[in-house]
Amino acid sequence: MSQSPDSRSLLSGSSQLNLMEVESIDDKEFDIPQVDTPPTLESILSQMEEEEDPFVLEDTCILNTDNMDAQSYDTSSLASSDSGDPAHLKRKRRPLDPNTAVHGSVLRLSLLKGISAQIVAAADKVDAGLPTAIAMSGVIAVGTSHGLALVFDTNQALRLCLGSKTTGAEFGAVSALSINHDCSRLLCGFAKGQITMWDLANGKLLRTITDAHPPGTAILHVKFTDDPTLAVCNDSGGSVFELTFRRVMGMRSCDSRCLFSGSKGEVCCIEPLRTPPDLRDHPITCYSLLAMASLTKILIIGLKPTLNVWMTLPYTKSDPSSVPQLAWQFVPVQKMVNPILAFCKGDSVHFLLVKKEETGTIHVIKQRQLQLSCDIISLNWINSCTLVLVDSHEKLHVVDRASQEVLEMLDLEQVQLVYNSRHFKSLATGGNVSQALALVGEKACYQSLSSYAGQIVCLGTKVSAHIMSIRNWKERLDCLLKQEHFTEALSLGWSFHEGTAKAVVGLHGDSQKRKAVISGKMVEILLQFTEYALKKCPEQGKLQVMEQHFQKLFSVIGPRVREGRSLTGDDVVMGNKLLVYISCCLAGRAYPIGDIPEDLVVQVKYQVFEFLIRLHSGDSSQKEEVFPFIHTLLHFDTREFLNVLAMTFDDVQNDKQALEYQQRIVDILLQVMVDNPDFTPSQVGGLFTFLARQLAKPNNTLFVNRNLFDQVLEFLCCPDDDSRHTERQQVLLELLQVGGVVQFNEERLFMLVEKAKFYQICEFLYEKKHLYEWIVDCYLQDPLRKSEIFSYIHNLMSMPGYSSEEKLKVKQKVLQHMQELVSLDPCKLADLVMWHFTEEVQSIISKLQDDHLLFQFLRCLLHSQEGSQSASHLPLESELYELLLDLMCRFEPQELLKFLHTSQHYRLEEAIQITEKYHCNEAKAFLLEKKGDIHGAFAGLLQTLKERLDILTAEISCDVGGEAERWDEEEVDGDFTLTVKSSLNQMIVFCQRNCQNLDQEQRKDLWFPLLDTMMASQKEVRGLSDKCISDGLKEMTLKVLNCMSSFISLPAIIQQILQDPVYGRGKLAEIQGLILGMLDTFTYEQTLLETTTSLLNHDLHWSLAHLRSAVTRGLHPQQDCCNICLQHYKRKQDASEKIIVFSCGHLYHLQCLQQKDCGWGLASELQQPWRCYKCSSSHGGRGGASSEPNRSHSASLAQTRFSSGHHEKGAETHRKKVFAVATLDVQQELSWDHLRGLYRGPSRVEKHI
Repeated sequence: MSQSPDSRSLLSGSSQLNLMEVESIDDKEFDIPQVDTPPTLESILSQMEEEEDPFVLEDTCILNTDNMDAQSYDTSSLASSDSGDPAHLKRKRRPLDPNTAVHGSVLRLSLLKGISAQIVAAADKVDAGLPTAIAMSGVIAVGTSHGLALVFDTNQALRLCLGSKTTGAEFGAVSALSINHDCSRLLCGFAKGQITMWDLANGKLLRTITDAHPPGTAILHVKFTDDPTLAVCNDSGGSVFELTFRRVMGMRSCDSRCLFSGSKGEVCCIEPLRTPPDLRDHPITCYSLLAMASLTKILIIGLKPTLNVWMTLPYTKSDPSSVPQLAWQFVPVQKMVNPILAFCKGDSVHFLLVKKEETGTIHVIKQRQLQLSCDIISLNWINSCTLVLVDSHEKLHVVDRASQEVLEMLDLEQVQLVYNSRHFKSLATGGNVSQALALVGEKACYQSLSSYAGQIVCLGTKVSAHIMSIRNWKERLDCLLKQEHFTEALSLGWSFHEGTAKAVVGLHGDSQKRKAVISGKMVEILLQFTEYALKKCPEQGKLQVMEQHFQKLFSVIGPRVREGRSLTGDDVVMGNKLLVYISCCLAGRAYPIGDIPEDLVVQVKYQVFEFLIRLHSGDSSQKEEVFPFIHTLLHFDTREFLNVLAMTFDDVQNDKQALEYQQRIVDILLQVMVDNPDFTPSQVGGLFTFLARQLAKPNNTLFVNRNLFDQVLEFLCCPDDDSRHTERQQVLLELLQVGGVVQFNEERLFMLVEKAKFYQICEFLYEKKHLYEWIVDCYLQDPLRKSEIFSYIHNLMSMPGYSSEEKLKVKQKVLQHMQELVSLDPCKLADLVMWHFTEEVQSIISKLQDDHLLFQFLRCLLHSQEGSQSASHLPLESELYELLLDLMCRFEPQELLKFLHTSQHYRLEEAIQITEKYHCNEAKAFLLEKKGDIHGAFAGLLQTLKERLDILTAEISCDVGGEAERWDEEEVDGDFTLTVKSSLNQMIVFCQRNCQNLDQEQRKDLWFPLLDTMMASQKEVRGLSDKCISDGLKEMTLKVLNCMSSFISLPAIIQQILQDPVYGRGKLAEIQGLILGMLDTFTYEQTLLETTTSLLNHDLHWSLAHLRSAVTRGLHPQQDCCNICLQHYKRKQDASEKIIVFSCGHLYHLQCLQQKDCGWGLASELQQPWRCYKCSSSHGGRGGASSEPNRSHSASLAQTRFSSGHHEKGAETHRKKVFAVATLDVQQELSWDHLRGLYRGPSRVEKHI
């Protein structure tokens, strides 16, 4: 209740209480505010005074506050001074320590009501499942356990529902989500290892990635980087992979590269550095930094321009079950804005400042760490100064980074975070993870919280989404003012004024402007404080005014209650105040605040009792009923008045006078309410429930006549009164549950509740006697709880607390009612049978006399058995499937093909006989094809097509003859599409599927009968006037010709057409359209082939010409000496020596290169590839023979060896070139193979998305 007073706002009164004196009273003295909504007693006693805070978002680009459908509520703060903890409200206020900083309520936690409601609706309407992951950017995406992703816009409206239950069945639950920087793409990771990419503009599925990482592992994280074509993922094997998205000629693809192998230590958290829009030009963004947290260390790597490890830091000793956490944030440090990585494992939070040096390297500086006394399971930045941590007890800590001070602690118990333990244990893929990773996964909630632009969304198991943001400075002050914490509000305001407050939001401008704004607010607080202090100063010595106020309250609500008129909102407020006043007086508390002096507590209590049990009021009339005050309170709110009495009865001990008052009040209550038609069964039942609770106490001193309980039992179980049946049953059940059963005769109780059809009470009594088999009858007879019988039976049969004899009796009872259970819900019954009645399946089938019910039961049973992962199998499984096939032929023949495709448990021969029995030709054809009888299957399909064509022709003939009404042209076309066209399409697909394994003659045996059938049907409708049907048959015949031309030569097809008796007589004009259509298709395909061949040849010629030009170009040495020995290449005039020249211009003696070991393998001397010694040395040192060729930058494009020696015939001795051999290195050979493959493959043109 927003404005009602509570125990904190009460003010102590004077030293005497005399309820019998009547004096004038000023109602404003107590300052009792009014409310719009009628409050209840419970809300007055227990609810805080603070109103619900409005939901105002810091960044309106996330959610539109104008259309916000969010419900804000106050969180239970554990540390802040404006705590909403009810226990805190009941404690005495401590004086404020001047040395302690006051922060107030820093964080606002609000329920996103619109999103939460639509998650629930999606679970109910489309079976989306429970939420498993959440991500926030410009939109909010929620993943579910059935593989769907729900995308909500800024108004909390559901914009897209991505995926389907089929996807969920194949891929499992959504285990990770990521949205790119412009909200155009969504990545979804799944529990079975797949990754999908969605277009958020139109909901289109762009990619399904199944080979990005090893199979059998779940996706733990998938994250976009700042580059829209680059993402990273982390699986339950502990490995991290880089995903590069490409688009080649309209075909999307994804390349995967392993960044970190789980065999070197499992990574369980990854976080790429995402740059905000205003810092996109920051120099560090070109490195695409990625932080990874394994079970033993932290790594920071750069993905661009090349893969580089910039920092590795091992953890200090911590609990093995602690969850590593990572979070990036750009923070201004020393007039520069640089990213800081916050990471933790256990109770310590470390900060790493990452800077780019002028040399181009990344420098990581470790900052001071934050030590807490809790195990952290979630870490998020909410802005550059403030972090939000969640510990393993689901307590939220708001921490200031600069001072490392905990500003506030909130209890997230009402949120109940979603944990990702199933994915860390990879249960969807068999649980093949290490024990260390599974242990960490017990507390992993990475996908339950997501931060963006100063807000954090979190996901709860109660199918709810919540959002957190920092309150602005005015809201923090207002929270304290609403709780009347004026001193704390002034202290916090002064800290805002002096600039020492933490997590300040909403103060703009220079220092003078901020101080002026804050000063005005502090003056307003001082004025409120002064008014509060003056108003709450009571006048001592006049407690007598309380009685007059008490009388006034009765005078307001009494007449309306007695006359049966409805109470207004003001009347309800006044009545609740009256109940609060009575409760305070009987409990020794002053009204509205403070405590009654100890010497007056007993006196006040007795005076209130005397006032309540008065026989008549002071100004009573002859028509006034006895005990008017108790009458009025009972009619106003029976349950709340009895609750007040119950609290009073609990406090009385060893007080003989008070016990006598209690007995008197009980007697009056029985006298007033029993046999009084003015009170409803619920009110009477509430009275006896109250009495049963009191009588069940061990120190009870009350006496109640047992006959009254019997009288109430007769009243509640009256079989002639059908009104309020549910209410009467619920009242009696509550009475029995609190101990009232000892007040009744059991046999009589059984008889009455059975006659009244109180089946819930029958269940309660049967359960006390362990007659569980009779409870089955209770559920079946109760129309409101029939559907719950399956859950009850399953729980009873599964739980260990019941004996085998009791379970056997229940099983026998279930078998007796099997027909009724199938009619109720065959699917739930099938699940129950699979769990507990597998041995009784044949008995169940024999008891089901209705074939349609049997069909429904078998369909659900076998479908449940196929989808079950348990190892239990049904007896005579093949016979059951064949029985279901027989029933399906009778009741749902349209589902036959789907059933035969999905099931493999029937026997083939028996299934063929069943389908033949019911003339299901399409299903029979499928089975014959599966058996290998292609022509038999074709004959069956062809027979079906002929029958449909005959029916169509006959109907058209009747229509032309005037024997039937004229068909509507659209109706004819629709029927034609549903019958003939579907059958023909099925035959075409059949022929195309089987022609791959047949020779030419066997193919003709399939296609030519089909062609003849279609042409014959054209001949039959040729003379009819229905042009729509005629054109449709021609179109279908042309489709047959086009399809068969891929398997049968064109001359053979034309010859077959001309062999037709009709067309063989020279009527070629009738098939001219068919032949011309075939020729047009041939011409188009021939032109397409020639054009494609020409383009490929031109592309290949261009590539080979450029490669030949590069390989065969001449080489010009930069100098005429060897670059190793520095001697002239003619160092020996009389010896034959080989020389190698590289494309870079360096020249070497072969012998010198061999000494420096610059070869790449053990090939022959002439064919061995070499690399330039000088170039390779200048690029990082010399490499040995084991170096990879593709990693060297000094390998020559073409290498030419020269050899010189004496001329054998006495010619002048000089060195000359003996041979020049052009060779290809490994890279060039791969390029050559790629170019040759281009002739057979697609073009090399690539387009990146």
